[in-house]
Order: sequence, then structure tokens, then C-alpha cells
Amino acid sequence: MKSKKLEHITDNLSQDLFEIANKSDNTSEKIGYSDYSYWHSTVQVFFKNKIAVVFLGIIIVLLLFTMIQPFLPNQKSPTHIHINPETYMQYRNVPPGSEFWFGTNQIGQDLWARIWSGTRTSLLIGISVAFFEIIIGVTIGTIWGYVRKLDRLITEIYNVWNNIPTTVLMVLMTYILRPSISTLIIVMVLTGWLRMARLVRNLVTIIRDREYNLASRCLGTPTQRILSKNIVPYLVSVIMLRVALAIPFAIGSEVFLTYIGLGLPVQIPSLGNLVNEGRILMMSPSLRYQLLFPATVISIITVSFYVIGNAFADAADPKNHV
Repeated sequence: MKSKKLEHITDNLSQDLFEIANKSDNTSEKIGYSDYSYWHSTVQVFFKNKIAVVFLGIIIVLLLFTMIQPFLPNQKSPTHIHINPETYMQYRNVPPGSEFWFGTNQIGQDLWARIWSGTRTSLLIGISVAFFEIIIGVTIGTIWGYVRKLDRLITEIYNVWNNIPTTVLMVLMTYILRPSISTLIIVMVLTGWLRMARLVRNLVTIIRDREYNLASRCLGTPTQRILSKNIVPYLVSVIMLRVALAIPFAIGSEVFLTYIGLGLPVQIPSLGNLVNEGRILMMSPSLRYQLLFPATVISIITVSFYVIGNAFADAADPKNHV
């Protein structure tokens, strides 16, 4: 009875109400298409954080200025000792003014030029240390966490190396090698990769046996491809946070080594040398500017990278994507 009613209804419907759908292979391929991009979404989420964007702008301006500062007009040499032409005496501890914007130090060198030269040196050390820590730490940590046969061997190496006090190792290496920028980078990388490798290893251990990785292994996907495509992308947020924190940490380590007398030579301006020189004079109120200016630059770099690193780590988390 119902089938007869349906036939009656369909017969009375106008054919103009319907349109025959043609089969298209291209249309069928687009059914599951999504224009989602991980990096585009990461950048989009990051730029929603206004505070992080402000600090990113500060770091960009700081980096650009430190690179172009020597080429600006009326810039002085950071190592030149200025002499008073009338008295033939050094311009010692001249307070900030029109000629010496940040004043001079105890031997008549321009602090403005020395601070920006020291900033270039310290940033070079910090960025280089962060780069090598990431390369070594991520590589060893990924292999450590994924290849079960090597877990015990790398764990023993890590335990032995990690139990050596960092300060002792730094002191020994700076005594063995000639004090220089490359020496400081080597010393910091020798101990800095341990933290990154341990963190990456723990994260890889958590995600290595998830279903999509098991399916990839069953399908015969090479281990190298599984690591690069299935595992490492999930570590981007943690890696970027460690990079952002490694740079100010390296600068802080350089300041510490200079404080104990094992940093760069005095003739190479660095934030560590400048802070150490200002520390000696901090009890004199009229000379505290020699500590204030380099300490301010270090603080700006440290806070900026910390805020940027945390914001980018949150933005790189797929849970926060739109």
C-alpha cells in the first residue's frame, strides 16, 4: 500500500526540481581536503599574543641595531682609549653626556660602543650554543628514546657525564683551551646538550608506541622517516622553548665564567666583561652607570627570549590551533 502511494507521489513530481549529478574524479578527491597548515596556524596563534609580539619586536630591533651600529656615523671604537687633547690624560670614568652617551670606563673607553660590541659577542655565543645544543640534543635524545637497544648504553653515558659538576667541567676546559669565543661555545655545548637530550628522550618514549607509529612500522616505513615525520614534529613546542631559554642561559654562563676569571679576555668586549667591570665599581654611586647599562641589556634579552619562548611553545601546541 505504501509503495503504491510513493509511486503516485513520484510520478506527480516535476522533473524540473531535480538535477542529475555528474561523476567527477576531481570533485571526489576534494571531499576530504583541508587547507590546514601547522606552521601557518602556529604563527597565527603566536601573533594573537600581543605581549609576545612586543618582545619579539624588541629583540628584532636589538639584533638589527647591534649589526648596523658600527656603520652608523660618529661611532667610536670599543677598544680605543680616548685621550683629552688639553691635558693628555685619559677620559676616565666620564659620566654619560653628549660626547660619550653611556660614559667611559676606568681607562677611557667609550661604554656605548663597548656595550653594543659586547651585545654582539654575547648574542653570537648564545645563539651558537643554542644551535649546537638543539642539533646534538635532539639527535641523541630521539635515538635514545626510540631505539630500545641503545637505551641502556646512552643512559649510562648520560649518568656519567651528568654527574660531572658543570662548573668543574667549565673550569677544566677553559684551562685546557685558549680563552676565546669558540672555547666558551665548546664548554657550554659540552654540558648543555644533556638537558635537551634527556627531555627529548622522555617525550619520544611516551609517543613512540602510539597507534600511528605502530601502523607505520607494520607497513615497513623506515625508522628515519618515522622519526622525522611522526615524532619530531610533536616536539616542536618543547624544542622551541628550550632554544629560547638556552640563549639567555648561555649569556648568563658567560657572565658567570667572567666573574670567576675564566671568561673572555678583557680586550674582547662582552656583556660578561662589562658586568664584571661594573660590579667592581657598584659601591660608588657616581660610577654605577657602568653596571646599570650592561645589566639592563642582559635583562631585556633574558626577559624577551623567555616570553617569546613560552608564547611560541603554546602556539606550537596543536591543541591551541584553530
